[in-house]
Amino acid sequence: MSLDARTVMRDDVAVVYLSGAILFGEESASLRSLVRDLLNQSNQIVLDLKEVSYIDSGGLGTLVALYASARKVGGEIKLSRLGPRANEVLQITKLMTIFDVYDDADAAAASFNRLALKQRSAAGTAS
Repeated sequence: MSLDARTVMRDDVAVVYLSGAILFGEESASLRSLVRDLLNQSNQIVLDLKEVSYIDSGGLGTLVALYASARKVGGEIKLSRLGPRANEVLQITKLMTIFDVYDDADAAAASFNRLALKQRSAAGTAS
């Protein structure tokens, strides 16, 4: 099983549509490389998992590592459209408490803009 990724930029948000399996090995390595490159362009990334059919423990570790890498550079990774398998695995492992999860990629991308507006508003009232 391979992992395919298609990236679409929505304003300053990189939305990555994934399909296939996120497995330890080549799939995880290619996803890490893709996200590392994207973090140089945007620190706001959405991973759309609707077409992900399987995630193994190495794939889960990769998602957590991507989350940590993004946070380290002041970014954030959000998830959208969890397929049944991804939803089940994230629930069982309690990783749903770490990630912000949205019903669709548009809502996830828009949430970055709402956060930025809220921060600007708070900064304006603090002055």
